[in-house]
Amino acid sequence: MLCASLPGLSHQQMLVGGAVKELSAAMASLNVYSRCGFDGRVGCWIGNEKGRRNKLAAASTMAPKKRRLSISSLASSALAETPYTSRAKFYQEVLNDAREKFTQEISFQSKDKDISLAKALLYVASEDEAFMAFNREMDAHSLQSERRSASLASHATDWTCVEAMPLAGKNMNEWMVELDVIAREVEAELVSREIGCDLVEVLDAVNMVLFKSRGFKRSPVLVDSKCAYLHSVLSSGYCSAILLSVIYIEVCRRLNLTIVGSRVGEDFLIWPQTGNPEELFKVISGHSLFGIVNGKCVDDPRAKASDINSNSLPGLELATNRDIIGIALANLMRLHWKRASRANHGLMLTSPLRSVDHADDKSSKTNCLNVPLLRPQDLRLAIMASERLLILQPHNWALRRDHGMMLYYSREYEEAVQELSICMAFAPEEEAEVLEPFVEKLHLLRVESSWKSQGKKGNLTVS
Repeated sequence: MLCASLPGLSHQQMLVGGAVKELSAAMASLNVYSRCGFDGRVGCWIGNEKGRRNKLAAASTMAPKKRRLSISSLASSALAETPYTSRAKFYQEVLNDAREKFTQEISFQSKDKDISLAKALLYVASEDEAFMAFNREMDAHSLQSERRSASLASHATDWTCVEAMPLAGKNMNEWMVELDVIAREVEAELVSREIGCDLVEVLDAVNMVLFKSRGFKRSPVLVDSKCAYLHSVLSSGYCSAILLSVIYIEVCRRLNLTIVGSRVGEDFLIWPQTGNPEELFKVISGHSLFGIVNGKCVDDPRAKASDINSNSLPGLELATNRDIIGIALANLMRLHWKRASRANHGLMLTSPLRSVDHADDKSSKTNCLNVPLLRPQDLRLAIMASERLLILQPHNWALRRDHGMMLYYSREYEEAVQELSICMAFAPEEEAEVLEPFVEKLHLLRVESSWKSQGKKGNLTVS
């Protein structure tokens, strides 16, 4: 069904004593690296007057700032004293490069039609893969430190830029060429039929190559991260609906055929831009071309997509390239959040907000900010996805709230206070009132965390 839900380091000796702490600091440097690409606004909670919130009047008028991804001073100090500096710096540069090039690709200074869906999503995959590759190297060296006999594979690299980074055996440019190859296969299919450029025949040839020759399959539910990254989808053929839409659009663009798409309820539908939509709905061999392209959702009476016909199709609001990238990122964020919170059944991003809002006694208010333990790598990947989404939608208050809540779950209290304070400036009044007591308590947690990091004794009582 073609629809989308909306809503390492080099090591030659065993780690001992202080070196372990330093290696942990090196890891932390990449866990908190990605604080760039937002719209440059800053703000924090002013908790000295009950019932008032910082409106951040100047925040909404500030020009976007370009922020460099940086390693914390503590981590930098640790890295400077360890033999792992070069590897950490190497991955840091890759992360910086991928994020900056993603930001450039979707820049609002460029026309939407000039944005490459494939390039943008491959930069997303490259950034996430670099982060996971660093984690794998860290795990491998930890294993070697525990087992003297364990052998460690060489991690020498022969690539110098993000475009040359290997993704499932191919670099970014090679995956772009793979889309060219698919388009040529469609052209060969058309030549074999000895036909011209009839729209219906072209779409039928695209379907033949993608679904029959290449064996692409739509995953009805996104549960595997391999279905959420473009390179792994092109490699395996098993994909989420939105990424199959991206492949379809990119292949047809290479055939000089424009494919457009739109949100319809919980689905995302695509079709060729044509002045004669009736031909898309003609039933041939029991199916219409519109149904073949978009999958079973158009035949499901429970889906709004089943109500679409040739008359209603022109009235749908077309999604931009930025919208499509946003849908893919939103799916990625939800996937990693679900994986991160797997051990906490039913945990929602906004659960702590409601706990604070409806707390009736002092005990429940004190305990409502107990942060559950989540899977750190998946949580960080979810945060990275939401950061990229905020580059696309900087004024989306609900997205900024969710981003702030993930920072809270990651125990990055200072950053969470900042993001949620900005969110309150744009959120509806009733939502801001729910956020207010939580941010007040989060501010106290930030202060307490700061005291503990400085070796202060005693605790703050959050009531």
